[in-house]
Amino acid sequence: MNYLVLLRHGQSEWNLENRFTGFRDVDLTPQGEAEARKAGEMIGKAGLKFDALFSSTQTRANRTAQIATEAAGQGDLFKQMVRHDDLRERDYGDLTGLNKDETRQKYGDEQVHIWRRSYDVAPPGGECLGDVVEKRVRPYYNKNIGPLVNSGKNVLIAAHGNSLRAVLIILGAETPETINDAEFPTGVPLVFEMDNGKILKRYFLNE
Repeated sequence: MNYLVLLRHGQSEWNLENRFTGFRDVDLTPQGEAEARKAGEMIGKAGLKFDALFSSTQTRANRTAQIATEAAGQGDLFKQMVRHDDLRERDYGDLTGLNKDETRQKYGDEQVHIWRRSYDVAPPGGECLGDVVEKRVRPYYNKNIGPLVNSGKNVLIAAHGNSLRAVLIILGAETPETINDAEFPTGVPLVFEMDNGKILKRYFLNE
């Protein structure tokens, strides 16, 4: 049995300000740093040791990975971390930087809900989740991460809410119809116990 662990970055500055972040490169808040540290402590307490670490090219995910691996007693793992644009957050296009509440007031609750949660409807100038899955994350995962997981390696992915939702779909753990119900709290590791590439068990780590 081996493990695949998905870790959404800790609270970012724009999470706190309730803004659409997407490709914008923002840092963690002090709370986000604390969430990353707690995630690492839980990983260490659970006895999870990783063979490989993947992240996006965005600061909030990279710093989460660094803080968490150090707190887990696996700081050397960060030095070997693989970063790639394909694991970035979804591109929110023209919505990037806008306050979510103000955007609802401007476009209406229903339209904003469609842009945020529809699998195949993209916001103006941006990506839908289906784009993230099929154009970026699936090809990257199948080439670089899946072979490690399927060969029995323990892998940690520190990334973003939507790129990690894409991984759930690629694994077959969720479908385009169920993915809206799959929440990714910031800084809480989601563990998959695997055997020959098949999911045995799925759970969040908690204290």
